Amino acid sequence: MSNFEAIAPTLTNLMTSLLIENSRVLDVHALTLRTGLSVLVQDGRIAAVGTDLQVPEGTTTLDAKGMTLMPGLIDCHVHVVASSFNLGAVAKMPNVFTMMRSLPIMKGMLERGFTTVRDAGGADWSLAEAVRTGLVQGPRIFPAGKALSQTGGHADFRQRNDDLDVCSCAYKLGNIGRVVDGVDACRLAVREEILKGATQIKVMASGGVASPNDPIGNLGYSEAELHAIVEEASNANTYVMAHAYTPRAIARAVRCGVRTIEHGNLVDVPTAEFMAEMGAFMVPTLITYEGLANEGERYGLPAVSIAKIDSVRGQGKQAIEILAKAGVKMGLGSDLLAETHYLQSDELRLRAEILGNGPVLQQATLIGAEILGQQGQLGEVTAGAIADILLVDGNPLTDITCLLNQGERIRAIAKDGVWVKNTL
Repeated sequence: MSNFEAIAPTLTNLMTSLLIENSRVLDVHALTLRTGLSVLVQDGRIAAVGTDLQVPEGTTTLDAKGMTLMPGLIDCHVHVVASSFNLGAVAKMPNVFTMMRSLPIMKGMLERGFTTVRDAGGADWSLAEAVRTGLVQGPRIFPAGKALSQTGGHADFRQRNDDLDVCSCAYKLGNIGRVVDGVDACRLAVREEILKGATQIKVMASGGVASPNDPIGNLGYSEAELHAIVEEASNANTYVMAHAYTPRAIARAVRCGVRTIEHGNLVDVPTAEFMAEMGAFMVPTLITYEGLANEGERYGLPAVSIAKIDSVRGQGKQAIEILAKAGVKMGLGSDLLAETHYLQSDELRLRAEILGNGPVLQQATLIGAEILGQQGQLGEVTAGAIADILLVDGNPLTDITCLLNQGERIRAIAKDGVWVKNTL
């Protein structure tokens, strides 16, 4: 059997018209379960939510008694091509090899209930289109293309040497970024990534963990370069997401017009308050540091990166508290690499321990949709929204574990009105 034949039943299993009855509908706005409602799905969208719905002749009915019906989850920071802790090694892989290694990563995300992801560097239009057209199974992808990094920045994986390589790997699928310096070069890079299908632009605005030569406290890019990157993204009706850890790097990026800050572990109170004032979002990624600390060395994370982990890991939970108190909107992000992708759902658990289940569910649905510019389309079960639906055995408002453990209690998953899992 060919690979296409193996997935053909999924491609043809369109819910032309489906009525889901007897479930408890999770209202992520009010954070309540609404009983006694039916949900009508037609042609990939939620046509109606209510009682005594008028349904077309021939509509299939699904009895979801005892199940919680909720929107699909949104992860706003993933790297679907990051199949190894050694990102420099992935950057040198042949494109086909990189793509084949990304397939189980994407499929695993979908099976955990993440029907939409924002890729923060690496995934391109082709991977997003392959998912959209049903060629491969995975979540809907909003790709950033190649993240922009200055020479010696967080996406420059060249080792120290007498003569620097020209970084010919920059355009390979496995490289999460590209090295670009100077205002004019940054403008061109943004235009090229938009042309190639990026839905938002990623910039490395500080040092990071997984790269060799950039301490966490280093800044990435001049303000002139950041302004140019933001302007070009805005000209294309999109926005910039910035990797940044320290208060100095975060405030600087937001001041230059960056819309979402990624990670932000070292944020302080004044910086969080400034973010709230400017309407900037934060996408923390607590779980990746657990994965890096516990499994990185075993799976080949370079020693220089292992030494950086403790400098940001310990303050991640405190950062969540500071951001919440300041009123900064947070999206859910995981940022996992290699063999730790299986930990993705544990980001929900870590945040729920700090904020409670309800706010974290909103981060993984409503706020994620807002970050993506998809309000009313994704992240909620309302009329007109895309039919990304989970049927869960349990109540995530009181028991977040029903969304953990690789989706074992997620009994059915639909994306775009297509069953990708249905055990009912």
